[in-house]
Amino acid sequence: MSTDVAHIDHPHDDVPALPRRVMVADDEHLVAAGLLGLLEDLGYEAVGPANNAESAVSMADAESPDIALLDIRMPDAEGLTAAEQIYKQLGIPVIMVSAYSDPEYVAIGQRIGVYGYLLKPVTVDQLRIAIDIAWSRYLTDLDLSGQVNDLEDRLAQRKIIEQAKWIIVKRKQIPEPEAMRMLQKQARNGRKQLVEVAQAVIDSDDLLGD
Repeated sequence: MSTDVAHIDHPHDDVPALPRRVMVADDEHLVAAGLLGLLEDLGYEAVGPANNAESAVSMADAESPDIALLDIRMPDAEGLTAAEQIYKQLGIPVIMVSAYSDPEYVAIGQRIGVYGYLLKPVTVDQLRIAIDIAWSRYLTDLDLSGQVNDLEDRLAQRKIIEQAKWIIVKRKQIPEPEAMRMLQKQARNGRKQLVEVAQAVIDSDDLLGD
C-alpha cells in the first residue's frame, strides 16, 4: 500500500494497539444503524452516524475516532473524497462500505488512505476481520513512516556535520580526521550533541562571511 503517512499529526505513542472508537458515515439510516449495532456487539465505542461526506469530515474532526467506516456513495459527494480528507488531514484510517465492487474505486482508495472495503450487507465477522486487518496495516504504515523520517533526520544531521568539518579543515588547515576529532571533543566537553556543535560552526562561518 503506497499512501502518504508522513503528514500524520498525532505521535505514534498516542495510537492505541487496538482501535477503540469507530465512526460510521452512511446516508442509509438502516445500514448505518446496523453497522453501529455490529460495532457495539464487537465491543467498540460506536460514533455516528454521519449522513453525508461533509458531516463525516466534521464528525471525524470533532470526535477523533480511531478508524472510520464510510459509505462510498453519499448525497453531497463520494465517500472517497471524504475518506481522503479524513485520512490526509486528520490521520484517521478509513474502511469503505459499499454495495459496489468497482475496481476503479479500489484503485483510487489505495492512493488516498483507504485501508479496506466491505460489501453490503456486512456481517459481524466481516466487520471484525476488516477492522483488524485495516488497523494492522495502518500501524505498519506508521512504523514505516517513522523509519523514513528517522532516516531523513540522520541524513540531514550527517550533512551538517560534514559541512562543519570541512569548514574547520579550511579554517585551520588541518586534516579531515583531526577536524572531526575537534568537533567530537567540543561536543563531549560541552555535553552537546555533535550536530549542535556542527551547526554552531556553520552559523559562525556564515557570520564571518557577511
